[in-house]
Amino acid sequence: MHAPDQDERKAAIRAEARARRRDRADKDAASRRICGTLAARPEFLAARTVLFYVHFGDEVRTQAFLAETLRGDKRVAVPYCVGRRLELFRLTDMNELAEGTFTILEPRPELRDRPERRVDVAEVDLVVVPGVAFDARGGRLGHGQGYYDRLLKHARPDATLVALAFECQMFAEIPVGPHDVVVDWVITEEHVYQGRGR
Repeated sequence: MHAPDQDERKAAIRAEARARRRDRADKDAASRRICGTLAARPEFLAARTVLFYVHFGDEVRTQAFLAETLRGDKRVAVPYCVGRRLELFRLTDMNELAEGTFTILEPRPELRDRPERRVDVAEVDLVVVPGVAFDARGGRLGHGQGYYDRLLKHARPDATLVALAFECQMFAEIPVGPHDVVVDWVITEEHVYQGRGR
């Protein structure tokens, strides 16, 4: 359990980060710059299996880059919610997505049980991680449900965790507890920050 003061700090940072992100102008252009930087990273180029989040709301837009990546030779996975955990699905076409939990695009339910579409997190070479707020050391604050923290505990130690964020989502320090996963890189439209990793 987190200490009450840490929970309060996290709540305050989340609220501020969401407001900053909401008010950030031209998210589309900034997202294109961020995804372009990711596309050129050696870790991304070397990865055979990549896990993407499918953006919603004011998040860094990933859908255009996801569609572009599907046209290449990488194996692409996307998450979907099952109870309190995330399962991974091998995506081959953007039309395989439909609105699901929290109105986020997820793989269509009728496709999920196909054995050839299941992906284990241990197979993933690089994870594109969403979040609400970050710091330059790779500290990450999600939406508070713990979905990604639970999933990423099972990622391979050598898998690269890359967060995409607008510069306005960067804070001096994110309070990190024992269950919070720290990312390897945070890419914004202005900088690439090297986190301390796991």
